[in-house]
Amino acid sequence: MAVPTTCILTDIEGTTSAIAFVKETLFPFAEAELDAFLDAHEEEPAVAAVMAEVGHIAREQDPRSTLRIWMAEDAKVTPLKTLQGLIWRAGYLDGRLKGHLWPDVAPCLRAWSRAGLRLAVYSSGSVEAQKLLFGHSVAGDLTPLFDGFFDTKVGGKRDQASYAAIAAGLHLPAGEVLFLSDVAEELDAAAAAGMRTCQLVRPADGTQPCGRHPEAADFPGVARLFGLPAAG
Repeated sequence: MAVPTTCILTDIEGTTSAIAFVKETLFPFAEAELDAFLDAHEEEPAVAAVMAEVGHIAREQDPRSTLRIWMAEDAKVTPLKTLQGLIWRAGYLDGRLKGHLWPDVAPCLRAWSRAGLRLAVYSSGSVEAQKLLFGHSVAGDLTPLFDGFFDTKVGGKRDQASYAAIAAGLHLPAGEVLFLSDVAEELDAAAAAGMRTCQLVRPADGTQPCGRHPEAADFPGVARLFGLPAAG
């Protein structure tokens, strides 16, 4: 007898949301808001700590100039990433930013939740960033739909052990979890841990099918493939 799917675990970028959202919306927003945000918040402890770290790394260079250079280079520097997150948080909270979701996503998530399926997120973005995106999305606050949010603190997204840890964290057998992602290597790792998998191949994101996993162009396609409830 086949084991039923009881939980949907979803990636974000390229799966629920456009890959371009980060580069075309979030990064430009942080750059445009940098000076105004620092002028308003520079003396707050969290921001002051970031700027002190920037100053320590940059030495003689002006910290704001350093931040702009790092932004232009998309440098993976901790204080920059922390500051960008703070700026994005302000933008989400005051409504200037809305988390992008493909139009098919929210109706399916709601339908699956209503049907009793558990929902969870696994993304390389921090848990806080995940909650901001889904909490302030173009479709409203979707965070109540989710039972769990996981980031790379559980491990890398291409590591089998990460998916075993997530299943354990959800108190579910891995075989009851369906993992949705656009990245073949992530799906390989999830499958190796015993999860069901589906590759989202969204034409707008330019995703190429890998041929190793079931494929769907959108969430209704996932529902059809796996016999899940359709959005009403």
